[in-house]
Amino acid sequence: MTLKMDLGDALIDAVMGWAIVFLGIALLVLVVVLVGKIMSGKKPAVPAPTPAPAAAPPAPPAPPAPGAAGDLKLYDTPDRDAAMIMAIVADELKVPVNELRFISIREVKNK
Repeated sequence: MTLKMDLGDALIDAVMGWAIVFLGIALLVLVVVLVGKIMSGKKPAVPAPTPAPAAAPPAPPAPPAPGAAGDLKLYDTPDRDAAMIMAIVADELKVPVNELRFISIREVKNK
């Protein structure tokens, strides 16, 4: 069974299809705008902020731990990996970590 449609019927069907799609999109936009206006009109009750007590001045930085050797710069290396690297190096050298000085740790990537 073959259905034959002439050009005029095909054009009418195509135009009707496009019109239905655009009408659906327009209705969806209208619903979104209306819901947005409804939701923006309802503002939640926010309690009045209580004044915060006067903050104490920040404490001076604590002195470094005994044996600390300053700052460590990490380049593309997570803190966890850097800690493992330092522990492995200290274990291989049979030296406590606080006696070693690490300046920077950088991940070497293959090209």
